[in-house]
Amino acid sequence: MSHKVDRKMQKAWLYEEYGPCEVLKVGDFPLPTPQHNQLLVHVRAAALNPIDSKRRQRPIFPSDFPVIPGCDMAGVVVGKGSGVTKFDVGDEVYGNIQDFNAKGQLKQLGTLAQYIAVEESLVALKPTNLSFEEAASLPLAVQTAIEGFIAAGFKEGQTVFIVGGAGGVGTLVVQLAKYYYGASLVAATTSTPKVDFVKSLGADIVIDYTKTKYEDIQEKYDFLYDTIGDTKNSFVVAKDDAPIIDITWPPFHPRAVYSSLTVCGDNLEKLRPYLESGKIKPVIDPTGPYSFMEVIKAFQYLETGRARGKVVISPFPT
Repeated sequence: MSHKVDRKMQKAWLYEEYGPCEVLKVGDFPLPTPQHNQLLVHVRAAALNPIDSKRRQRPIFPSDFPVIPGCDMAGVVVGKGSGVTKFDVGDEVYGNIQDFNAKGQLKQLGTLAQYIAVEESLVALKPTNLSFEEAASLPLAVQTAIEGFIAAGFKEGQTVFIVGGAGGVGTLVVQLAKYYYGASLVAATTSTPKVDFVKSLGADIVIDYTKTKYEDIQEKYDFLYDTIGDTKNSFVVAKDDAPIIDITWPPFHPRAVYSSLTVCGDNLEKLRPYLESGKIKPVIDPTGPYSFMEVIKAFQYLETGRARGKVVISPFPT
């Protein structure tokens, strides 16, 4: 008995059970139809985030199987719903397509697929000087980074201490502190091989955490931004009344505030002049980009916690 496939299929990475990287496989998934406020985007590059791993390892977000992982992407608009006003077919866009604060389930179709559907409010035009790979590396990490400064009520001229200056979020926190928020002093921690790299991002002081303990740091800072969830130890560098932001859940120190993120295209749009002028630069881990068929290898590397900047997937099959 033959049955007709009435919808076009596309290649995507998916999983049908929770577990380690090995539950991922390449399969066929229906091509989405954009709703009235959505774009249909041909994905050219995607980036992996720790949330993609956590979501695959255990049911933290309700979702139907199979799940196609991935939040970040850059690509080309190939179709759009009737209510879309900001973008046209042919536009190069980028964004985080998963709005974690929206009601209901996360999208089943993430960005590790040839085509995705995304609300126009979640994406921005790709800065002209950035490659698809560079643009894809930014959205979730930069949205997370910005949210921390907002939650802390950070003011120009204040000092900031960043725990984990070389990671996906940390590399952007360092640059935002220096060039966007106007911090008077930017300190950041990293390991020995990455000290010069973190300095090159704009950190005034770089602390090698393998050689210096938090207790040995004399200066006290106006703002402690912890990107690795070490607030139970790092809190000692903050002034007594200083905000402490922790982007991991749950925060380990009673004074630490967990900062999530606001997912929208507007916060990407505001950064456009800083990206196009080269003041703020995307950082892609030098082991990548990983090709579409190397997604498992890319996740295995991400999950070592040793990435410098973002782990990016590109090219995608056309």
